[in-house]
Amino acid sequence: MQQSSPLHCCTSVHQLGVPHLQAPERSSVEHSLGILDMDPMARMLRLLIRGVWLMPPLLLAGSQSLLLAASKHSLPLGNLWVARLPFGLLFCFWPSLQGPLQPPSSGGYFVHGLMGRVVPAFEGGNCLIMAQWKEMTFLLNIMDDQTINSLYPPSNFPIEFRHYLAAWIEEQSWEEFSLENVEQGIQAQTLINQIIHLLQIAAHESVNSIVERMKLLQLRRNLSNQPPLEFAVMIKDVLRKEKIIISEKRKLDSLQPKVNSDEEDIEKLTNKVALILENRKKVHQLEEEFNWEKQNYECMQGPYQQNQSDMKDREMKAVLNKIETHDFERHRLSMERKQLLRDSVEHLKKSQDNFLSALNAWRWEQHKSIIGYPFSDDLNPLQFWSEQLLMVNSSLRQELTLIHEPLIDIEEVLKALLRVLIESCFVVELQPPQVIKTQSKFSATVRYLLGETLIPGQAVTVKAQIINELQARSMGPALGENVGELINNSAIMDKNTTTKITHATFRNMSIKKIKRADRKGAESVTEEKFALLFSTNISITGCETPFRIQIISQPVVIIVHGSQDNNAVATIIWDCAFAEPDRVPFVVPDRVLWQMMVETLNVKFRSEVQTNHELDAYNKHFLAQKIFDMPGYTDDFSHMMVTWCQFNKEVLMGRSFTFWQWFDGAMDLTKKHLRPYWSEGLIFGFIGKQHVHLILKESPCGTFLLRFSDSEIGGITIAYVAYENGMPVIQNIQPFNKKDLEIRCLGDRIRDIDEILYLYPNLPKHDAFKKYYSGRQQPTSSGYIPVTLQTKVGSELSVLNVDGNTFPASLSPDNLADLNTLPIVPSDISDMDNDSMDQFHEALGALQIPDNEEPSNPPVFPLHKALGASFSGKSSSNPPPLGRGEVRMGGGEIR
Repeated sequence: MQQSSPLHCCTSVHQLGVPHLQAPERSSVEHSLGILDMDPMARMLRLLIRGVWLMPPLLLAGSQSLLLAASKHSLPLGNLWVARLPFGLLFCFWPSLQGPLQPPSSGGYFVHGLMGRVVPAFEGGNCLIMAQWKEMTFLLNIMDDQTINSLYPPSNFPIEFRHYLAAWIEEQSWEEFSLENVEQGIQAQTLINQIIHLLQIAAHESVNSIVERMKLLQLRRNLSNQPPLEFAVMIKDVLRKEKIIISEKRKLDSLQPKVNSDEEDIEKLTNKVALILENRKKVHQLEEEFNWEKQNYECMQGPYQQNQSDMKDREMKAVLNKIETHDFERHRLSMERKQLLRDSVEHLKKSQDNFLSALNAWRWEQHKSIIGYPFSDDLNPLQFWSEQLLMVNSSLRQELTLIHEPLIDIEEVLKALLRVLIESCFVVELQPPQVIKTQSKFSATVRYLLGETLIPGQAVTVKAQIINELQARSMGPALGENVGELINNSAIMDKNTTTKITHATFRNMSIKKIKRADRKGAESVTEEKFALLFSTNISITGCETPFRIQIISQPVVIIVHGSQDNNAVATIIWDCAFAEPDRVPFVVPDRVLWQMMVETLNVKFRSEVQTNHELDAYNKHFLAQKIFDMPGYTDDFSHMMVTWCQFNKEVLMGRSFTFWQWFDGAMDLTKKHLRPYWSEGLIFGFIGKQHVHLILKESPCGTFLLRFSDSEIGGITIAYVAYENGMPVIQNIQPFNKKDLEIRCLGDRIRDIDEILYLYPNLPKHDAFKKYYSGRQQPTSSGYIPVTLQTKVGSELSVLNVDGNTFPASLSPDNLADLNTLPIVPSDISDMDNDSMDQFHEALGALQIPDNEEPSNPPVFPLHKALGASFSGKSSSNPPPLGRGEVRMGGGEIR
């Protein structure tokens, strides 16, 4: 048996998070301690432990002699127990080192191993502590490695810390720690010391693998160098993130349809209805037999009075017994039938509640799909479920009418359930566009899940109208003033006998005009939300009175000009991302956690671009720096609050556009021109110039990366390393926008630029982008030589000055013929005389077309000197360099 060291025996119980152990019942203690069949020494130890369960724990202490005595007397101690000895010390020992951990029946805490780490006891299979970590361990199995590493940074807070010290971490109070309160450093250092000690214990007592043990010891050494207060704040942030993740998961789980609820519930309900029907048949049969025996008895009474005998008396008694038996059985089955009805109605209510939850979850997923979350628009399972519920409801109402005594309470419940079901099955299957421009056509489709039960032969007309946010909150028969004029706002409900779908499609709706509410403060028209209300009257087979059903669409923003589209989309994105499931229409918070915001941006970007390549940690951090205007902030932004104004109300610092306008521009450019590059990870994307300088400054000359422009909407730029005087200089090429990439694709532009050689970190550009290069253009049937634009950067496009005349550098005098042999042409060609004009035409005839097969030979343009005078007086001594430009090349593409 391993003996405890003195170091282990002086650890405070409260430091290890061990609370008072509850006192179990005496009999259960005696049973669990196994007092029977022990020798006196063992029994004394057991009784000693039993008598002191309620003593407050002071220190972890051990008595080696007592442990040895227990082992000598073969005390079957199982796993480690925590017991209080009469002398006020907490003593830890274990029944047996073999077998799985067996907690005491009363719950509590254990120290695993001799003075080992604290682990929770279980009671009925539920963990008393470590509840948060228990949920996280389940969620970690469905999280990707990148997310896990961002949550538990391997260099600062490895996941091993969280795993081995889970109980202790959750027992401490971390919320009070803040980097601003430097006086908390001593308290933080105390906790760090305890962590180091617990890691030492865990390394020697809680792991069997030498690799795992060495890792824990290394973590313990690394922790000694951690700033205590920063580490405490880090633990606080990790726990907060975990709570957010768990909360989001619970919220999603609550919205998910109950698995197999429709099939299982309906099957059970139909079985109960079948039992009720069988019961009714038995009651009916018993009533018939009762009436027959009663009639028989009455018939026997007359002759019996005239001729009394023992045999007649026995016959009369036998008939009377049958009557009483039938009557008793009849009443018993009647009571059983009533109970079955009550149980069935209760079961129907639960099943219908599950159905409504599933339907609301479908609507919620439809709402979130605007951002890009996955969504299945299949309503057939819900339609089948609703039809079965209606059938059960009808069957139960029918059974009620066959019961002689009224059951008012059951009848009222069934009527209420029927009304809710009929009104809830009206669904907007195809939502109208959530940004609608006046005077433009749009469509929408509504569906009725109980369409098969509509009374045939009666046309059902659905009408649509526009309602504002206030009207959406007070839905009722009278909505008050009409806030908009909607054209083609009615449609007939059609039944498809093949698919059994009943729906109405509005194909050519259009908003002619809209009346807006009084805006508050700086509220824009693109922030005002409306909705479409669809309503109709229907009659259901088996129901006497008609029902009025109505449903509102998801919120829409109505604009009058295309320039408002971007801001209107921002309103919809914020609404879809941050609205609560059961909100009051159409309330959304005005500020949310950045963690929620950046996840929305990531999902929207991935969905809009239609790619599986997500924003990485660098992208997300830069986006946070951008929206919070904190370019130098390197800590975690997850728990900072971002407001609607920061998202799309206030312009970015030093810019004329908002954060959303800038982000949407980059997203649109990627969607239309950069999807394959982004999907293969060739574009770094969202990254600031400061970060670019940091990662490129050590790279070789010509190393480049692609990033979205920080100063322009919808631009992508190339940052590359150049060396001047032996020092690296980071150059940024003028951004390419949508028009640029429509003229020449990104791959060809990268091929054109000789200054860039390696995609960061060291991938040759031709290896990365070769498949995106365009092929050589072929001559056309017209006989013209094809022309291709080529991208050039830097000095190759600088304007030179020669003899007071300006011209492109590509037409340098070094590459031209003797310029002095041609006449000077006046600046005003219209003033030239006939001789000069003849000389001009002669110069034109001297032009030499470059050979298509020898692109290295520069063309000779005598015209340059001929027209040189026309540049006179128009040159600049210091022209500004052009970042990039297009050079039109004849005779095909120059490679």
